[in-house]
Amino acid sequence: MITIRLPDGSEKQFESNVTAMQVAQSISSGLARNALACKINGEMKDLSTVIDSDADFVVYTFKDEEGQEVFRHSASHLLAQAVKRLYPDAKLAIGPAIKNGFYYDIDFGCEIAPEDLAKIEKEMADIVKADLPISRSVISRQEAVEMFGKMHEDYKVEIINDMAEDIDSVSLYTQGEFTDMCRGPHLPSTGRIKSFKLTSIAGAYWRGDTKNKMLTRIYGTAFEKKSELDEYLQRLEEAKRRDHRKLGRELDLFDIMDEGPGFPFFFPKGMILRNILEDFWRKEHALAGYQEVKTPMILNQELWHRSGHWDHYKDNMYVVKIDNEDYAIKPMNCPGGMLVYKRKQHSYRDLPERVGELGLVHRHELSGALHGLMRVRCFTQDDAHIFMTPEQIESEIEGVVKLIDKIYRIFGFSYKLELSTRPEDSMGTDEQWEMATNALKKALATLGKEYEINEGDGAFYGPKIDFHLEDSLGRTWQCGTIQLDFQMPERFDLTYVGADGEKHRPVMIHRVVFGSIERFIAILTEHFAGAFPTWLAPVQVKVLPISGNYSVYARNVTDKLVQAGLRAELDDRNEKIGYRIREAQLQKVPYMLVIGEKEVEANNVSVRGRKTGDEGAMSIEQFIEKVSKEVAEKSFQL
Repeated sequence: MITIRLPDGSEKQFESNVTAMQVAQSISSGLARNALACKINGEMKDLSTVIDSDADFVVYTFKDEEGQEVFRHSASHLLAQAVKRLYPDAKLAIGPAIKNGFYYDIDFGCEIAPEDLAKIEKEMADIVKADLPISRSVISRQEAVEMFGKMHEDYKVEIINDMAEDIDSVSLYTQGEFTDMCRGPHLPSTGRIKSFKLTSIAGAYWRGDTKNKMLTRIYGTAFEKKSELDEYLQRLEEAKRRDHRKLGRELDLFDIMDEGPGFPFFFPKGMILRNILEDFWRKEHALAGYQEVKTPMILNQELWHRSGHWDHYKDNMYVVKIDNEDYAIKPMNCPGGMLVYKRKQHSYRDLPERVGELGLVHRHELSGALHGLMRVRCFTQDDAHIFMTPEQIESEIEGVVKLIDKIYRIFGFSYKLELSTRPEDSMGTDEQWEMATNALKKALATLGKEYEINEGDGAFYGPKIDFHLEDSLGRTWQCGTIQLDFQMPERFDLTYVGADGEKHRPVMIHRVVFGSIERFIAILTEHFAGAFPTWLAPVQVKVLPISGNYSVYARNVTDKLVQAGLRAELDDRNEKIGYRIREAQLQKVPYMLVIGEKEVEANNVSVRGRKTGDEGAMSIEQFIEKVSKEVAEKSFQL
């Protein structure tokens, strides 16, 4: 007999050589029906796996992330099998599961268009209907090379040849006539994947290297229930409607030109939005005790060696030569921040010193990675560096968390926290990293904040707390971050004079709230679908006289709005009033003031709200008071 230990702490006795599926059935028939894979002694396994000794056992369904990954990875194999049936000469590369879906990189040897996805989907549906069993086998590495070589699967052969020397076997998964190399696990059969959709086609360099061949990447998604798939596809369509690149052009806010890939242009209305955000940032940081600085965009190469960025980040840096000396355009603001602190001697009485900068940085990104304002080659980081004594670490981290929390809540964002620990490529001693990590944990515990651990994903100079905010479509974006650093003060020989009259080394925090002004604007644009709350809207009020007879009164109204500090525009073009109202609606202006004979005679305005529709007539003073209050309260509606 063997003992199977379940997640709730209970134990079950079985005859040796019981399968994982049989264990699931013993727990409940419902669990067995929904089971997709399992974990045995910490390793993901197929449900057909035989258990021959005592083991810890967990079953995964589609409700679990692990179950979703297995489900969608099996869907990628389903896609590959359909492709091989329709395009026998196609060569398969890799096909992983990703968040909410899967993809497969394929060398078709011919051009594939989006219209071809329908016939691939039909073939996939036929394979699902056949309900082919999915089975695992293991062969030697040499046998795998020979097998995939005969199949002319060159990419598979390359993967096998590049495996570590101590790997001497390869696992295969077979469904019908199709066999693919894979670690697994997979579903028991193809019949489980009833709800799927191929969503798009893109290009992808083999192994992400621009020197390699461009492959065709087919993206798809898969869900256990059709209702879940339909809901997800509706969210995708809504995301397309909210795409900040599309809205940025339609609302005349920003764009990327062919003459500068990755280098954004901001137009007048976009600059209004940007300046509002930056002014808001400055006000909140002044209230929180920050001072603002500006550091140069270009500094010599020696500085980047001293900071450690040259060794860890040089491939992402733009380098220039000035007076026969090598300089770098800054990819980060922190080395300049070190020089700002170092310019004079500090006392412990001066600390903490909180220094902020809206600093323009440049980073080299591959052209294939660029994406509107989300992924660019130049952007403004809302950086701040806090220099402090070791005793001040916890309170300063708490202060930053509270500041970020306050700002995100003003925009209506909820968020999750993630604490990232020491990466392999890091600087500093074990003691420093342990002290820094514990300080972050203690501060979060004091604030009562829940968080997840992200092992090995800290910055090279210290652990960090990342803020993943959630938008109106349920998508998450990593924006704010807090990074504790013992290394930079050491490298730049930063000091302060303590109460004992001796020099001591300060500790520092790197932190951002927006992360990047450009990216945050993109997130806001999609979050609000371009319908920004009144306090952020580039144009808050459109004044619309019904005809030219009322233009003088409309101009006076517009002037009063502007003098009251509101962003108002007069639209008295020789166009029908319905046309101008629809255009204002398309431009997502929060308020329209329609002016005709009744309004002129009563010395008031007829108000139309973007969300509320006709709000009736009110005096200009009442309207100004109403909107000014809305702006001051920074209220918003989604």
